Amino acid sequence: MSQMNVQIVTPDGLVYDHHAAFVSVKTIDGELGILPHHINTIAVLAVDQVKVRRVDDDKHIDWIAVNGGIIEVADNVITIVADSAERARDIDISRAERAKLRAEKAIEEAKDQHSVDMERRAKIALQRAINRINVGNRL
Repeated sequence: MSQMNVQIVTPDGLVYDHHAAFVSVKTIDGELGILPHHINTIAVLAVDQVKVRRVDDDKHIDWIAVNGGIIEVADNVITIVADSAERARDIDISRAERAKLRAEKAIEEAKDQHSVDMERRAKIALQRAINRINVGNRL
């Protein structure tokens, strides 16, 4: 059976390291499904979930919230370098929901103050919080 090694790295270190039969990610250009022997690729990731179907059990899927980054596929090794990433089992959903509320409030405040930069940063924070909630609820 063909397999790939998947590693997700953040500034805090290695977050994920397993063998996979299939990986799905969202890049800024669209969805990317990766099977063993995929052509070598480098792409910019969107803030979204990474789906990893592991080789140890065809029904075992790991979900990881990734807040952007870069994916490199080379010789059956998938490396994702991201600012932050969390496995579904490690996500504190109530904390993510509080972050979502803070981001929504910050967006409103930025609109009131006509601060485009502050609004842009708050929208990114909102997108990240929603991504964490969605991935955390996959368990």
